[in-house]
Amino acid sequence: MTRKLRRRFDVTQSVVTPSLLTWFEVIGYTVLLESDIALGKHQIGRSSYSDVVLYQRLHKALQKINPTKPDEAIAAAIHQVTCIESSDLLENNLRFHKFLTDGVEVEYLDDEEIVYDKVWLIDRSNLLNNDWLAIHPLTVVEGNHVHCPDVVVFINGLPLAIIVSNHPSNERATFQAGYRQMQSYFKQIPKLFSYNTLLVITCQNRARVGTLTSDWQEFLPWYTIDGEDFPPKGATELEVLIQGIFDKRRFLEQVLHLIVFEKNGTSISKKLLRRPFCTTKQHKKSSRQGW
Repeated sequence: MTRKLRRRFDVTQSVVTPSLLTWFEVIGYTVLLESDIALGKHQIGRSSYSDVVLYQRLHKALQKINPTKPDEAIAAAIHQVTCIESSDLLENNLRFHKFLTDGVEVEYLDDEEIVYDKVWLIDRSNLLNNDWLAIHPLTVVEGNHVHCPDVVVFINGLPLAIIVSNHPSNERATFQAGYRQMQSYFKQIPKLFSYNTLLVITCQNRARVGTLTSDWQEFLPWYTIDGEDFPPKGATELEVLIQGIFDKRRFLEQVLHLIVFEKNGTSISKKLLRRPFCTTKQHKKSSRQGW
């Protein structure tokens, strides 16, 4: 790691609170520090800082999820998923989301016959077949730009969620600073966000969630863990958000069913559903069904 990258890494590492990483461990994710990865203590299947997909983890996961598919089908699916076709970030993100939800269409030869099939990127029925990983931080190099998002959440080697942590003294400035940082990432390391589903901004034990097209005001806290009972007094926003959104079963449900894209002419808007319920504070037990 160069001196420049190391200096940026050290600054970033001091921002994330230990409780953020601990909660990911509690819900069953593997949590790795980039400093340990750089020292060779852990292998993540990344050949350079410009890689935003962990190819080895992706390949291993797809073989496990699609055991009847030949290697050429897996390779074809990975090629489609990792090929960035457009200069428009949202177009790329929409294309990837379709792969994530509908599967990747592939064709291959079997006994000299062309087979048309699908390779699935996520195992919906067996959570254990998926690879759950959070890395703090993740250095990304694209062109002349170097950035280190505080936490990147990978499912099967794909960077599906980004967390930015800030702690200025003023709360309003805090989340606005996180939002501005996200906007800078979009412009300077857009490749990372082609695969993004959710964005999170945190400040110590406070947290907000949004999407690629959310305005600053649309990043909102999360008030329920299981979708039915509201957490007891004393539970922090950070704790509730991570357990409520990143629990493996609930996260897959949101990724596969609760993310919607709306097109208005050439404009694309990405939204996270169930917001009125999950992001509106209530004091009585909810009568809504759980997730």
